[in-house]
Amino acid sequence: MKKKQTKKKQMNMAILSVTYLFVAVFLGMMFYICHYSVTHQQELINNSYNGRQQILIAKNVRGEIYANNGEILAQTVTDENGEERRNYPYENLFAHAVGYATHGRAGVEALGNYYLIHSNAPLSEKVENDVEGIKYPGDSVHTTLDVNLQEVANHAMGIYQGAIIVSEPSTGKILAMVSKPDFDPNQIEELWDSLVTDTESGVLLNRATQGLYPPGSTFKILTALEYMRENPDTYQNYQFQCGGSFTSGTDKINCYHGQSHGSVSFARSFAKSCNASFANMGVHLDKTQFANTLEELLFNQDLPLEIIHNNSHVEVNQNSSDGDMMQVAIGQGTTGMTPMHLNMITNAVANQGTVMQPYIVEYVENSTGSIIKQFSPTSYKKLISEQEAESLKELMRGVVEEGTASKLKGLSYTAAGKTGSAEYNSVKEDSHAWFTGFAPADNPQISVTIIIEGAGSGGDFAVPIARRIFDTYFENK
Repeated sequence: MKKKQTKKKQMNMAILSVTYLFVAVFLGMMFYICHYSVTHQQELINNSYNGRQQILIAKNVRGEIYANNGEILAQTVTDENGEERRNYPYENLFAHAVGYATHGRAGVEALGNYYLIHSNAPLSEKVENDVEGIKYPGDSVHTTLDVNLQEVANHAMGIYQGAIIVSEPSTGKILAMVSKPDFDPNQIEELWDSLVTDTESGVLLNRATQGLYPPGSTFKILTALEYMRENPDTYQNYQFQCGGSFTSGTDKINCYHGQSHGSVSFARSFAKSCNASFANMGVHLDKTQFANTLEELLFNQDLPLEIIHNNSHVEVNQNSSDGDMMQVAIGQGTTGMTPMHLNMITNAVANQGTVMQPYIVEYVENSTGSIIKQFSPTSYKKLISEQEAESLKELMRGVVEEGTASKLKGLSYTAAGKTGSAEYNSVKEDSHAWFTGFAPADNPQISVTIIIEGAGSGGDFAVPIARRIFDTYFENK
């Protein structure tokens, strides 16, 4: 009898334990769901499977998107049949930056969707709208985008494909973002089928944040940083005799168009963008340390960026051969980098080593002009030390003063930067033209990163575009 009672008691205890466990799991799940709903409210609302979004769209008129000086970049208009449609006054100009809100969403239309479909209009206005049977006005999103800079950058790129990013190093504000080829978002409904089936040009791809390119000689900013870190006391004594190429075993690196630079110091190697000299540095770098530096500089990982983007990639490890290291040192081989990532590294150099989190939405306001949400500059990470930033800044000044970006020399402002001519196929003459830099050199207020696909030399094609953007910025200051 006692054995039966004991077994029954043990069974009851087991059932009770399992019950408690299930209750605890259930309560934990409830807490997690409630917590997630509060902390990820925007993600839940923006999810296309969430019916709540359709309710908001039916109740509120999608809000406007504005440039930094109040120009309307996107608005909802009603046609003669009472049908709402999204209107983009600047047509192709902000195609990728502002994006579209039909057949999905992209750009600011995606970033600001939560706010654009909500209405924080005063209660009195909502009551009045209810009486009249009209929808509430959605909140408006004000961006950091500058129409003037966007127009200049877009026009300067001309018929070429590629991307341009203009930003403020001290804040992370994105002032302009151009990606070509582009499209007219006003015609997205009519063009959609042809756009999504266009596998040749990748017209819907925002090349500024999603384009992965060989960075070419702009990558020498990182190679130079690593060489300085490994040789802090001797790098300034570096000397190399350039005969137009560098050979290690069966691997050979040529300078651009086989140019011979003669005897070059560390600074002059950078200013003249001497491939042979940097290939020489590359084979002497510590692979583990270089891999760690590249990881610190956000390679092979997600960027602190809310806009849809790709991750830059580079491979350096103990299995990397001398040939691999030579290629990596000059930004070639399998290295792929987005213009946005390069712009962030450029901004870190300009901003005493600290990279600010890039942002494109400045604030949100309701129909009466009251600010609902303000976005402020946010420091993301100290990528390099202040001393390293200053050393790199001096190297980049040398590129302008006596190197490949001399078209930025002798102007009303000073500039610093790095050019690049990145080979992208087996035809040696084919190369993308790069430039990344900032101005003024001593107190950077604006940075520009440019890639022109298949144009050739960065000094010949990308630098003049940078000059036009810098000129416009300082003329309007």
